[in-house]
Amino acid sequence: MPIVSRGFHGRARDVQHRLPPGQYETTDFPVLSAGPTPAVDLDQWEFTIRAETGARHIWDWAQFMALPSQTQTVDLHCVTKWSKFETEWQGVSLDVLLEDVETSAEYALVHSYGDYTTNVPLEDLLDGQAWIAYRYNGEELAPEHGGPARLLIPHLYFWKSAKWVRGIQLLDKEERGFWENIGYHDYGDPWREQRYQGD
Repeated sequence: MPIVSRGFHGRARDVQHRLPPGQYETTDFPVLSAGPTPAVDLDQWEFTIRAETGARHIWDWAQFMALPSQTQTVDLHCVTKWSKFETEWQGVSLDVLLEDVETSAEYALVHSYGDYTTNVPLEDLLDGQAWIAYRYNGEELAPEHGGPARLLIPHLYFWKSAKWVRGIQLLDKEERGFWENIGYHDYGDPWREQRYQGD
């Protein structure tokens, strides 16, 4: 005899169960940047992964677009306390980009056009957790949201999903990025409210 009666599914998860502590839901997509939006010409765009040995793996836009892509629907959580649910992105998994990269590094420093950087443990870029995204809600990613391509790491605060991404440097030792150097948390887990150093 079944322990749970047929047809019983419990309560549907409400919005509050999807909101990390201190967050509120928005249906907008706020634009927050530390400086001007860089103009990135696709003919000049490159994405580079540099291993700790100095070995480089480089893709131009055509090569990058030829890679297998995935479409993911994810929730976003910004350190400024907004959360946006069920956003749809298309991009290339970091698992694909790192597949042929020989490394024993534990850390990554992400570089963007406009000289922005952010640091991430390498393990947070693997196992289907991160993408280089170039489409949002079925359309080309707008420059104000990081187009032509941005990093997407939805399980961390959104500043870690660097806009206008151009490369990843693999490191043996952690090196802080732009916001981390001025007081933001090195990791940035929304569910642990890791907004600032010391949180």
